[in-house]
Amino acid sequence: MKSQMKPTWVPMALAPGLALIIFLSVTVACAFAQAPFYQGKTITILQGTAPGGSSDMLTRAMMPFLQKHIPGTPTIVSEYMPGGGGIKAANHVFKNVKPDGLTIGRIGGALVANAVLGEKGVLYDLDKFIYLGSPHSTYHWVFLTRREAGVKSIDDLRSASKLRIGAQAVGHSIYFVGRMFAHLIGVKDTSFVVGYSGTELDAALVRGEIDARINNADTTITRNVELLKSGAIVPHVIMEVPKGLKHHYFSNLPEIETFAKSEQERKLLRMVRVFRQFGTPSILPPRTPKEQVEILRAAMVKTFTDPEFPAVYKKFTGDEATPLMPDDMDKALKELPQDRETVALFKKLNGAGPLPPR
Repeated sequence: MKSQMKPTWVPMALAPGLALIIFLSVTVACAFAQAPFYQGKTITILQGTAPGGSSDMLTRAMMPFLQKHIPGTPTIVSEYMPGGGGIKAANHVFKNVKPDGLTIGRIGGALVANAVLGEKGVLYDLDKFIYLGSPHSTYHWVFLTRREAGVKSIDDLRSASKLRIGAQAVGHSIYFVGRMFAHLIGVKDTSFVVGYSGTELDAALVRGEIDARINNADTTITRNVELLKSGAIVPHVIMEVPKGLKHHYFSNLPEIETFAKSEQERKLLRMVRVFRQFGTPSILPPRTPKEQVEILRAAMVKTFTDPEFPAVYKKFTGDEATPLMPDDMDKALKELPQDRETVALFKKLNGAGPLPPR
């Protein structure tokens, strides 16, 4: 005997109301399903510096654009964890931050160098971080001498007697780059005089306390363009970051890589370029879900390409924005030399001993 199910009839008076309820339920369910992940959430940007510094200004310039370009317009706040030149914050992002896409690390430019050079206290793995990009990536270092040093050519540099090169301190980037230039150019008789601030180095060069220094190209033409025009200070060699990016004022100078004699020296220069090119990177902890990674990477690219961003960035920092996009950051890291020999050469040039033999 077959069982039959009797049809259920809905009174005509109730049918329109029931249909409306079903329609609204489906609509609300779809709306919740399609709501952006970041809607109503807060993103914390954890900075490896104290508030108020140059890195903080970079972050402040970026924050409103990130909020604008992340679907759901989340609230974005800053927290600060200074210490160890960014090592403390980088370790925290790597080991302790929940990988939910709600915390972005903003670490100083030493993030890569500290790991590659094996600095004390580094507990993170560069290859496991997820990179979102950096707002600045270009740089030019220029080697300068004072007129009275009598150095007019590269041959003069190589034969100069007791050339005094100024810097801030042993291990400072200006100190390291000065020694690297002297090493690659082949300046034989040098001494390195430290203890100056950046502006004090300019004055020391003019007064004759030092004979040479390294400086940023843009800073040089901002502070010392009249000295350049009068010939009181003489530029000799430049380093381009990235390689091939000419500086409008010093485009005629030889690039430091033309003085490299070996693959080891060229690898050193590639290492230094990547260290500098990384700028001040934004990072996510390992194992952050792919969906959140893609959202934040896209938002960072839109931030850097937003037509209003350059003016805001310059207002906050005084510099031009020269972004390094996430994919380019990944590529640079893959091409970064990390072999022991290159690291050893870097450390010799960064130390207080004599320049290594070539």
